[in-house]
Amino acid sequence: MAEHTRSSIIIEATPAEVMAVIADFAAYPAWTGEVKEIEVLASADNGRAAEVRLLLDAGAIRDEHVLAYTWDDDREVSWTLVKSQMLRSLDGSYALAPLKNGSTEVTYQLAVDVKIPMLGMIKRKAEKVIIDRALAGLKKRVEG
Repeated sequence: MAEHTRSSIIIEATPAEVMAVIADFAAYPAWTGEVKEIEVLASADNGRAAEVRLLLDAGAIRDEHVLAYTWDDDREVSWTLVKSQMLRSLDGSYALAPLKNGSTEVTYQLAVDVKIPMLGMIKRKAEKVIIDRALAGLKKRVEG
């Protein structure tokens, strides 16, 4: 990922518990806000999703895209855009690092490129909002 935005949060749970929530795509509409529909199109050998269709509705932006996922056990999941109406690329990852007290540091990295012209500064700000909402929602879902 060339230009990307990154942020981290501490979640009071093990990496396996956090990754279980990340891998539970069917529950995304309940805690992500912007995801209205989700469908797992293909699964990997490990039983986790390999390709997922998401319908996003973030007010002014409504888009459907397909993402391809790569899993590294409970350490990291990354994704890349397969197809979209509004996006040229969407690359991201959650990296999970266990902490000595039993909690997990979750780092979310995201790089988005839209098909319409947009200033880099505005794009990074949008990425930051997406990341912060996702991390807060993930923390609430795992700890709640």
